[in-house]
Amino acid sequence: MKQEFNYQIQKEMLDSLIKEPKEFEHRHPSDIARVIKEIYHNEGKDVYISYLRKIPEEYLGEVLLELPEYLKDEALEELSVKKLADVVDELDSDDAADLVQDIAELDSQKEQEVLSNLDEEDAKDIKRLQGYDEDEAGSLMQTELFSAKLDEKVGDSIERLKKLKEDGLDNIYAVFLTDEFNLLIGYIPLEDVITFDFNKTYREHLKKQYKKVRYLSAHSSIDDVVKYFEDYDLVVLPIVDSEGHLIGRITSDDIYDIIEERATEQIYKMAGVDEESEDERDITLITKKRAIWLLINLFTAIAASFVIGLFDQTIQAYVALAVLMPIVASMGGNAGTQTLTVMVRQLALEEINWSEAKQAINREIIVSLLNGTIFAIVMGIIAYFWFGDYKLGVVIAAAMVINLLFAGFFGAAIPLVLKKIGIDPAVASSVLLTTVTDIVGFFAFLGLAKVILL
Repeated sequence: MKQEFNYQIQKEMLDSLIKEPKEFEHRHPSDIARVIKEIYHNEGKDVYISYLRKIPEEYLGEVLLELPEYLKDEALEELSVKKLADVVDELDSDDAADLVQDIAELDSQKEQEVLSNLDEEDAKDIKRLQGYDEDEAGSLMQTELFSAKLDEKVGDSIERLKKLKEDGLDNIYAVFLTDEFNLLIGYIPLEDVITFDFNKTYREHLKKQYKKVRYLSAHSSIDDVVKYFEDYDLVVLPIVDSEGHLIGRITSDDIYDIIEERATEQIYKMAGVDEESEDERDITLITKKRAIWLLINLFTAIAASFVIGLFDQTIQAYVALAVLMPIVASMGGNAGTQTLTVMVRQLALEEINWSEAKQAINREIIVSLLNGTIFAIVMGIIAYFWFGDYKLGVVIAAAMVINLLFAGFFGAAIPLVLKKIGIDPAVASSVLLTTVTDIVGFFAFLGLAKVILL
């Protein structure tokens, strides 16, 4: 009842906003998107689309960008070209380019019609941003910004900023200083600008620290952009062309989205799940994508079972081995996964490289050896009291040390080697590691059992 009551309140709130469109200014697009999403799941697609059509264009674009991919796609298919053109026209250039690209992926003809309904200059900006590769800084760039010439009076630029704010420019953190040729010279935080004498020019206020500007080219990689924001705690980064002319900026909110997307992608890859297919609602497609990974795992499981089959007579002679086998494999797998997760994450954040590989592997081997020894003693004692056979305790203890040692080594080595040869460690590491820990664990345990017990 509580969930239904909350939904009704949210829906009534949206109804009141639609009646008083100016009130949308006081609501964040993500809050509106959450209500719209609930409407879709509670009342279906037709009602969902009808509400989208009622939201004013100046707010609808940001709401669409906050929706899950499958809901956004349905909206882009149903909304008219005129409506979408008006929506795109209200967005900042970077968001407009993203939305137009989403339309293009669904219907290239509709994309061209939307662009033809835009102002020629706006359409040109969007096409220019679309021209950058998705892994280049230019694809994240926003062309709207606040800049000033060196010989412009501070007061005049502030008056210009007021006009820019009225026209929708937001997230203004600094003024970018350029010369008469629009070459980037530096930037000054707005918190400093408001302390300046408004009757003087920027040149008169320019100090050494304002010339230490960090910037990147539009063709720089997004990895470099993310690293700049993380290393220097930036909130905005100016972007220049190949000759140093100021052409745009990237703000921290876009970087937060990139970091979140990459973290999600990494988690999906390590589980063998395709991120794009998971955004779909086609059960057949999702099943197919997951089945491919499961098929690979099936063959690795068969390999482990083949090792067990080599010792079938040993297991028949000593049934207790069948009870304890999963423990050895499970401990090795979990220990390896711990190491693997740490290594993949450090590689993704560029906290470790090939030159540090030996040190990293040695560290993980020592940790695995210490943990292996501790839990080997614990499990050996448990096996002794469980089955009343000290030899069995020795076998499982020795097997556990061996498997955890291999788990630590391969958990660190596999992602490093894959990275070195150009394969994404997050994709293939887990299946390789599981194969190693299962085969080594079973072979060590059953092999020692055959030698010691029989």
